[in-house]
Amino acid sequence: MSFWEYVAGRRAQLLADGWQHASAVFQCMVVATAVGVVIGVLTYRSEWAGNLAVTTTATLLTIPSLALLGLLIPLTGLGVAPTVTALVLYGLLPIVRNAVVGLRGVDPSLVDAAKGIGMSRAAQLVRVELPLAWPPILTGIRVATQMLMGIAAVAAYASGPGLGNEIFRGVSSLGSANALNQVLAGTLGIIVLALLFDAAYMLIGRLTIPRGIRG
Repeated sequence: MSFWEYVAGRRAQLLADGWQHASAVFQCMVVATAVGVVIGVLTYRSEWAGNLAVTTTATLLTIPSLALLGLLIPLTGLGVAPTVTALVLYGLLPIVRNAVVGLRGVDPSLVDAAKGIGMSRAAQLVRVELPLAWPPILTGIRVATQMLMGIAAVAAYASGPGLGNEIFRGVSSLGSANALNQVLAGTLGIIVLALLFDAAYMLIGRLTIPRGIRG
């Protein structure tokens, strides 16, 4: 059976796996973005706190994905819970680092001007600092999403959802007629999803970043 014949025959299952994969990554990125930006906001003004936040999230990223899932399974069981926990933890570093760098890079004179016209500290953050730091934050989100696309495939080890199940089925049946087709279908599906997500982020950047500060 050729690859395209395999894809045509398994189209419904591949689409379902692809939807689950995209959904898991998207939802985990929403959580990772919210947590990462909050950590960045809380730590960027302090040199040691910002460095600690970046170092801690970088340390989490050094843990092999299979090892982290193995540690999480006894605590959370199989399925969605260990997948979500692992993906959120792995997605934090690029977002935290870029949030800290972006917020520290805001021109102090603009913050002083906002303070001079009577803006509260919260208003300065929301209306001046975060909008100016948004380009690097969005870049961090893009990088984290590309990482999680691949890492999410490993979550099939913990019975997680997504295209990783197709890859694991192929690897576990190497030598069979469709083993290579399964691995290739899962891999190409993840690549296509990663490209689609990145295109969406590029569009978001064009819509939300003024031309004058667009990198």
